Amino acid sequence: MVAKFNYDDLLAHIGTFGTYQIRNFVLLCIPVILCAFHKLSSVFILGKMDHRCKLFDNDINFRLSNDSTVLNEILNASYPYDIKKGFSKCQHFTDNYFTSQNNYTAHEIRECSEYVWDYEKFQSSAIKTFELICEKDHYKASSDSLFMIGVFLGSFAFGYLSDKFGRRKVFVLSLICQLIFGFLTALSTNFITFTIFRMIVGATTSGVFLVAYCLSLEMVGKESRMIAGVIFMMFFSLGFMLMGVLAFFVTDWRFYQIALTIPGLIFLAYWWIIPESTRWLLANNRKYKAIKQIKKIALSNNVEVPKEMLDKLVENETDSTDPENTGKKATALDLFRQPHLRSKALLIFFNWFVVSGAYYGLSWSSGDLSGDPRWNHIMSGTVEIPGYIILILTLDRFGRKKVLACNLTFAGLMLLLSLLVPSEINWLVNTLTMLGKMSITASYGTMYLFSVEQFPTVIRNVALGCCSMSARVGATISPFLIHLSHTWKPLPIFIFGIAAFSGGFFSMFLPETYKIDLPDSLADADKIGKANNDIKNGELKVLRRNDDNEDA
Repeated sequence: MVAKFNYDDLLAHIGTFGTYQIRNFVLLCIPVILCAFHKLSSVFILGKMDHRCKLFDNDINFRLSNDSTVLNEILNASYPYDIKKGFSKCQHFTDNYFTSQNNYTAHEIRECSEYVWDYEKFQSSAIKTFELICEKDHYKASSDSLFMIGVFLGSFAFGYLSDKFGRRKVFVLSLICQLIFGFLTALSTNFITFTIFRMIVGATTSGVFLVAYCLSLEMVGKESRMIAGVIFMMFFSLGFMLMGVLAFFVTDWRFYQIALTIPGLIFLAYWWIIPESTRWLLANNRKYKAIKQIKKIALSNNVEVPKEMLDKLVENETDSTDPENTGKKATALDLFRQPHLRSKALLIFFNWFVVSGAYYGLSWSSGDLSGDPRWNHIMSGTVEIPGYIILILTLDRFGRKKVLACNLTFAGLMLLLSLLVPSEINWLVNTLTMLGKMSITASYGTMYLFSVEQFPTVIRNVALGCCSMSARVGATISPFLIHLSHTWKPLPIFIFGIAAFSGGFFSMFLPETYKIDLPDSLADADKIGKANNDIKNGELKVLRRNDDNEDA
């Protein structure tokens, strides 16, 4: 059967990654920096500030004394002591070092009425503004979790809207909402409105990121999608690093939130600059606009497109008949009907859960590492770049499975090793943690491609929706895992390390998809593991992916 002439075939003629695509691709990558700003903003706007009870009227110096002997005497006489948690940050003795005139025998414990704050790491934080400490110290984790729930809901809402009304409209709508609620977050007067506005901002990051990602990959040829996708993700890492730089100059959390939001005003001009997706126009029978845009692409790339080629494209792309369509719509339940597909789906969902939870957990906790939180944040973003370069160099050389398994295993090993290093050797602890973060980032990039290639065409979008759900669940619970550091400081890193190590181990049970035809039916996907292991004369029977079916 002769394959239909499609838009990828046309791009091969007018340019798969020409001047037109490069210009618009770069423009679409830049707003991704804002997504990083908002997704990771809690590192600074909810920066953890140390505190203690105020002991007397003019008590403003957090350190109390520079003399360690005197300091220990003050602490012993003023604050209850717990062998696991140390001196209390939320309670004090009514008769303390400064009021009891050296008679410390009769101690009555009282809750703090006022606090003295440590400004060494952060000059300002919503933690201090809304007093998210003591009995409210879990509120930060709740706020971050609700933010990720917003991201989860936004991925469904804006994904549906972009399919129905077009990529460009929804992209600009997301930017407008992000501007409005980003500013409102900075102006919040209480924790509830602060969290609600952040949750809506989280939803808009899905609209900006996912729609921009979709627009970017829909405008380039299939052979350019892997490199385009990796470069796109690098702009998120660039935003990651710029946040740390900005924190050196803007120390008030409200102004910092405004500084993260205000660049969005520039991107409102995209309504007049960024074109609609040509693929979306063709799929939605917008023939005239699609042809006009194709001619514009050809002109920008200095090529001519024959009229008969356009006629053939429009005829095939707008033909909705499918002789093999049974009329039955695939659902998520179909992923679990076939034994091999069921096992594969569960392993992939687990890896998405692990990778997303570990990525955001390590990113949000960069401020808790020893040293300056701003430099730690910059380093945490910088190490992502080598992670993406590793993907470019290895994915088409060693295959998806080996790259994923090795990166997850290495990440788990580095995180667990960091726990064995004495805390006094700060540089080594931070180095091992950053190496783990680098490999987690590489795993994240691999999962996108690997998941697309594992699931069949008839259910691919449904399956990727389930992958996104698994990832958001991991990201949603990661703030509470970070909060476990209050019980035992190394516990979050230990959990992330074990999870990553487990993900690497289970990845070895997934079938390789490199140079394998993309499966079309549920039966094809169920057999892909068998076909992957069927070797004849040292080569796989199925040698290449069917590019006509590729819609990744």
